[in-house]
Amino acid sequence: MLLLWWWLVLLLCGCVDRTERLEGYLYCRIGANPTTLDPAYVVDVLGGMIAAKLYNGLVRLDDDLQVAPDIARQWRVSDDGLTYTFVLREDVVFHNDKRLTADDVVYSFRRIMSPQTHSPNAWMFKNVADVKVAQTGTIEITLKRPFAPFLKLLTMPAAYIVSEAEVERFGKDFGLHPVGTGPFALSRWEPDNDVVLKKNGLYFDPPAKINGIVYRIIPEDITSVTEFLTGNLDILGVPASAYAMFAKDAHYAGLIAHSSGLNTFYLGLNNSRGPLDNPNLRKAIACAIDRRKILQRYLQGQGRYATSAVPSVLSAAAPYGGLKGYAVADYYPYDPDRALAFLRASGIAGSVKLRFYVSAIQESIDIAEIIAYYLRQVGIGVEIRILEWSAYKVAINNGEPDMFWLSWWADYPDAENFLYPMFHSSNLGAGGNRIRYINPQVDALIEQARRTLADSEREAIYKRVEDAVVTDAAAVFFWHRNDYIVRQPWIRGLHLYPIYNMDKATGIEKVKR
Repeated sequence: MLLLWWWLVLLLCGCVDRTERLEGYLYCRIGANPTTLDPAYVVDVLGGMIAAKLYNGLVRLDDDLQVAPDIARQWRVSDDGLTYTFVLREDVVFHNDKRLTADDVVYSFRRIMSPQTHSPNAWMFKNVADVKVAQTGTIEITLKRPFAPFLKLLTMPAAYIVSEAEVERFGKDFGLHPVGTGPFALSRWEPDNDVVLKKNGLYFDPPAKINGIVYRIIPEDITSVTEFLTGNLDILGVPASAYAMFAKDAHYAGLIAHSSGLNTFYLGLNNSRGPLDNPNLRKAIACAIDRRKILQRYLQGQGRYATSAVPSVLSAAAPYGGLKGYAVADYYPYDPDRALAFLRASGIAGSVKLRFYVSAIQESIDIAEIIAYYLRQVGIGVEIRILEWSAYKVAINNGEPDMFWLSWWADYPDAENFLYPMFHSSNLGAGGNRIRYINPQVDALIEQARRTLADSEREAIYKRVEDAVVTDAAAVFFWHRNDYIVRQPWIRGLHLYPIYNMDKATGIEKVKR
């Protein structure tokens, strides 16, 4: 770590701030270009995080992760759990100065539901029988069958409301020219450089305290740390490699915020074709990797060891309104001898070589190299291919790699948000099931859980789903990562949320440096 300090000092000696800073703007780092800012097509954390500042939904999650009003000022649910009626606020204005109407809400939902849109988020509305304007300022959504987490589902970025006029104007390019009702509007998007948002002075909630946000696109962790230390970034998601440096520094230790993120980092395995359609090979991979050691040594303990896809705080402790009372066993802990036994049982020992795709983010590359090292120790060949984020997402959505490194972050606090998109066969590819896992029994259990309103019954079903997925070694789950952000001393009001799309950034302010 001392060597890293000296390396940074040497870098800083020749570092000059050539950035023309916008007055009153918050400067942040993102590691890659957003794929799109159109809610119909946003499926990643990065796009959803930015979209949360540009748009609003009918409802949102409050600081206690309870459903709260947003564009809708009130709602009611029928006794049979099938009909949801929302009364809209009358003071919501789009960034183009046009007032939001109930027609815009209906249009936004029907657009995603339409097969012509080809939205990867269409799965969210498969249970919707109809959405219509009931009367002026009121919409009605009718479900095909009861679905307990439906209100939480409507807090997701895919349920954000867009301007019908602007979508029709820009067509497929709307994602480059987003128009919403959020506290910020898009000012500039320069690929590979930055995404700039400006304050929306007409926002219906208390407006932002900053003039805007500049998301600087910096793929390299070491560069982002350098930029932060020179004051060119106001806040920084702490890279694993720099955590100890900040935590042990007297100046920055008190400026670090953290929370237990609702996420899962995993090694994706392509279940749909050889050689990874062989369950024994998948089990060999799981047993070959010392995940606990990687968590402690590389990630410096910045997470909780994962035994399944659902974060432990939802499946076991559940402080955020999820289910509780069960935990999934660690079926395939680190055991090289057992890995060799599974490899022999697969019948392909000594002949397998896997294509391992990874995004061009340094931490992901580092972890891929560590994983490859472990697999080579038991005779599994690995070829690492590094792709820029957009190309990487396309490749894994299309099922090109044998293996890939990815994370899934909660859009709403319920175990269903992990199990349905990640493992139901209707969501292969961009819908979330990127491991291309097909198990009719798991499909049936997930569908049963989605229409079960009693928590205790759903809990039992979720446990069966998780056990089945882990037993199949459909993927290798590594950790549920804690989130750490370090801020400059001139930043006030920074709050870290357990779900990325909760953050509207309206409470952040900058004081004089």
